Amino acid sequence: MRSLVFLLVLVLFCSVPMTSSAPLAANVANCCMEFSNVKIPVRLVKSYYWTSSSCARPAIVFQTFAGKEFCIDPETTWVNGHADKVDKRTTSATTAKTQSPTV
Repeated sequence: MRSLVFLLVLVLFCSVPMTSSAPLAANVANCCMEFSNVKIPVRLVKSYYWTSSSCARPAIVFQTFAGKEFCIDPETTWVNGHADKVDKRTTSATTAKTQSPTV
């Protein structure tokens, strides 16, 4: 009987640290550990997003039409221009879809 109680306590003790660290591990997965030095042609960029504010290093992630993601330092000179062009492309495509043709 003692061994069964000991085993139960051991299982509970071991499961507590695993459940409490799960949210932390999920946030780290969305952070960029290193930046790409490659300037991505804007015609290949489908979208972008900013990493979480809980990351040690802020970054912008460009997603290509091919499904690849590139972590870029937001201080890089060409980043703002690419983000603006993607925003304009996205908003103009949305506007074109919402306007109905007049007959």
